[in-house]
Amino acid sequence: MKIQLLTLALLGILSAQAQERQEILLQDDWQFSRDKQTWQTVSVPHDWAISGPFDKKWDLQTVAIVQNGEKIATEKSGRSGSLPWIGEGHYKRVITIPSDFSGHAELIFDGAMSEPTVYVNGKQAGYWAYGYNTFRVDITPFIKGGENLLEVHLKNVEESSRWYPGAGIYRPVTLVLTPQQARIDDWGITTRTELHVKNGKGVDCTKLVVEVPILNAGQGLPVIMELFAPDNKNKIWVCPAPQKRGSGKAVGTFMIPDAQLWTPETPNLYKLRITLCDGISAPNVYDDFGKAIDRKTMKLGLRTVRVSKEKGFQLNGVTRKLKGVCLHHDLGPLGAAVNKAALIRQIKIMKEMGCDAIRTAHNMPSQWQMDICDSLGMMVMAESFDMWKYPKCKNGYARFFDQWADKDITNLVKANRNHPSIVMWSIGNEIPEQWSEEGREMAIRLQGLVHSLDATRPVTQGMDRVDNALASGFAQAMDIPGLNYRLNKYQKAHDTLTHGFLLGSETASTVSSRGTYYFPVTPTDKGVHPDGQCSGYDVEWCSWSNLPDDDWQWQDDKDWVIGEFVWTGFDYLGEPTPYDEYWPSRSSYFGICDLAGLPKDRYYLYRSHWRKDEHTIHLLPHWTWGKERVSEVTPVYCYTDYNEAELFVNGKSQGRIKKNKDSRLDRYRLRWNNVKYKPGEVKVVVYDANGSVAGEKVMRTAGKAAALKAEVWTQTSNLQSQISKLKADGNDLAYVTVSLVDKNGTLIPDATDQLSFEVSGAGKFRAVCNGDPTSLEVFTESTMKLFAGQLVVVCQAGKEKGQLTLTVKDKQRKLTRKISIPVE
Repeated sequence: MKIQLLTLALLGILSAQAQERQEILLQDDWQFSRDKQTWQTVSVPHDWAISGPFDKKWDLQTVAIVQNGEKIATEKSGRSGSLPWIGEGHYKRVITIPSDFSGHAELIFDGAMSEPTVYVNGKQAGYWAYGYNTFRVDITPFIKGGENLLEVHLKNVEESSRWYPGAGIYRPVTLVLTPQQARIDDWGITTRTELHVKNGKGVDCTKLVVEVPILNAGQGLPVIMELFAPDNKNKIWVCPAPQKRGSGKAVGTFMIPDAQLWTPETPNLYKLRITLCDGISAPNVYDDFGKAIDRKTMKLGLRTVRVSKEKGFQLNGVTRKLKGVCLHHDLGPLGAAVNKAALIRQIKIMKEMGCDAIRTAHNMPSQWQMDICDSLGMMVMAESFDMWKYPKCKNGYARFFDQWADKDITNLVKANRNHPSIVMWSIGNEIPEQWSEEGREMAIRLQGLVHSLDATRPVTQGMDRVDNALASGFAQAMDIPGLNYRLNKYQKAHDTLTHGFLLGSETASTVSSRGTYYFPVTPTDKGVHPDGQCSGYDVEWCSWSNLPDDDWQWQDDKDWVIGEFVWTGFDYLGEPTPYDEYWPSRSSYFGICDLAGLPKDRYYLYRSHWRKDEHTIHLLPHWTWGKERVSEVTPVYCYTDYNEAELFVNGKSQGRIKKNKDSRLDRYRLRWNNVKYKPGEVKVVVYDANGSVAGEKVMRTAGKAAALKAEVWTQTSNLQSQISKLKADGNDLAYVTVSLVDKNGTLIPDATDQLSFEVSGAGKFRAVCNGDPTSLEVFTESTMKLFAGQLVVVCQAGKEKGQLTLTVKDKQRKLTRKISIPVE
């Protein structure tokens, strides 16, 4: 189809005459109740359980966790987070419809936990079983001009989750009004990118094919597609795409020379504007296309995905290995209530580490999360379920699988298939049926359903019973065979399968606590300690898992291992392995960052391996110990991309060493295992491949506590900035890391002082978290103890411009720190 190049002036005429659809975010003015007697005003997204209190009685489960190899049921007090998420919740608010409205009205729920039933003006308008899925409700038959009552009923039952699921309308709700019944089916839009290679020497031209279904098209209505370049300059491509009469679909083809392709390093996004016209001739508009009656604008990225035996995983024809992490859906102290600034912070922290992919484990992602992954450049494995017909917990998704699985897969793919960040779909995680013929058939059916909805991406799932999955043909059925752990089965899987590649769909599960160290340093899969913490030396793992170093040996030595997704990027609420039976313990230890988003030492181990554009030099442990450790062996580790370094304690060399490819823990780390602690200064000097000094890192023993240090993060700043701005939108967040330091700014690493917080001016206090998985302090109370000398305060901007001021007090030491943040 011919592509025309038009000026913006002509397009402005069309724009002025368009009847825009309205997409209204229903955020404020909700009323919430647990009993329909007492109501409170809340904003959505909302998580009713995050304010606690923590208590072991909530969802107390007596189970044997099969995935952990357990055979005897025991009491699991913190398995789903020890927060009061079980029970019913009720939401209501008024929505206003124009008095002359005669078109189509629908509600889009991005997720509600759980089993949401939707009522409009007292009549049931919709229901969805799965709390993690996006769903639409056609409310056209139930509305009237003026005020309409919208109600949502939710029900969470005990033992329905293996982690903290959250509670409430925890993702956005959007009201969509289209002015006529004939309209663009935005969930039906599909895009396909093809790269045209010239003489095998690079991409000459990029082809984009767009298909747009039109609902209630009648005799066939004309559609115009406009593609705007990422740089937003005055050049655009316009593709008139009239429908074939009665076909209900318009197809447009764009041939784009020198296209700006989407990658994690260059997340270029084009803007596609689709306009449905009435077909009645009108002056100064596109000939006979007529006036606009509906319009949809969306962002998209031009990129291709392919996995092959010869080339492995390829993005835009370039082979690369996935450097991914798994992320649960909770946002630490915010709970399950999704927030754009919080998501941006997560993705930026991971990208700074060198991560280029996330797996939405073990559930369907939020639309905001995918939008952010598109714009920041983060590849995604979008996952669906944690179980099929066989239950992992008594009241889990297995209750719904037979009736709802196809519907849920359909919504997952339709709602997300135009996100360039998504590079593969996952139809399950450690599904018990993987050993059986029934399971193989279910896998084939679900994968086939995905292919029918999206032929541009491969499908995978995480398998943990490798021998069974190979014997049944379950693994053979997948586009991408994904193995969860089981490194000792990698070679057998590769030799058995004909794919020629496999993916570490879930790796490592190393456990650690930020700033916590034990002596002697002992690599072990049985690392439990009296205080309920794990070693920050990154040498403790679970009986079924391993260390990062183990995964990297396979990925570096075997071309056919196409990458990994580490369990996990951040700690999450619930599943406190290896302390499932320990109280108090209510969140995980797997995270590369803790629950507050503060990096553990392991963050720098991954950064030293994954970042190729910047160097990493990190020392551990801290160097502030009591008299009992003086002259005691205190090993020092250096996480760096350099191969060689020399360590000094108070100027005395502890030896110059190199990494050792033949040693499990010395291939990717530099370790001085016989250092004896003496207060003062530890310095490491690193050397490049030529033996020349390339850099150094120093850590010192802290003196007496002298000040509260504050570092502010907002979404407009980078990770190293001090003070930045907040948007006066009522949603934007500032994360303030508070540290107790000595007069020289050195962290007091064992400080546990009780701090208090007050926010005044153009914002409010939202939450606080110290990253301690055993803390029972409430996130939404304005006081908390330091853990390993630090915590993070979350402040939320108001809707008025001004200054937000956070005051932090340490009454024990009579210290105060004020931080002012502009809200504009």
